[in-house]
Amino acid sequence: MKKPTNWRMEKPQKWLKKDSSIILTSEEPKVAKEKKLTHVNETGTANMVDVGSKPNTERIAEAKAEVYMQGETIALIRNNSFDKGDVIATARIAGIMAAKETSKLIPLCHPLPISQVKVDIQLDEENNSVKIASTVKTNGKTGVEMEALTGASVTALTIYDMCKAVDRGMNFRVWLATKSGGQSGKFAFEPPFSK
Repeated sequence: MKKPTNWRMEKPQKWLKKDSSIILTSEEPKVAKEKKLTHVNETGTANMVDVGSKPNTERIAEAKAEVYMQGETIALIRNNSFDKGDVIATARIAGIMAAKETSKLIPLCHPLPISQVKVDIQLDEENNSVKIASTVKTNGKTGVEMEALTGASVTALTIYDMCKAVDRGMNFRVWLATKSGGQSGKFAFEPPFSK
């Protein structure tokens, strides 16, 4: 079987969705002509998008994360047995704080009047993982996807920090699960199960 190559190199390839995952074929990707990178101007320079003329609309985004770890680590979290303190409560507060500071972390993000940040954390002992859902709401001119992703990411990083003394092999993944509002409308994605 021939290895797929980068579409910008000799042999093009195409990204396709199949069973909610991405696969490669040997064709060049077809990008809709009206789509373009919004943070890059006509000269290729990174710039902050002017959203001044956009109407205010309710915008909601939910990002999810899963932190994978050893079964013993999950048990320690459940029993609140870490010297650093309550892992879940600390991670939840860290995620909320991070979502509110997104524009200070991601250079071209707009500072937004966030109306709510909610971080839910569940232990999944069957799969030795911690499931995180970070939901952010605003009524504004631009979306809160980056705020939701930042909240989920920092929640996962905080869990790693709180538990790394006993399990340095922890790893996690983060994705945008849903968004609504604005010109692009609704979006939903759920990646394939991973363990």
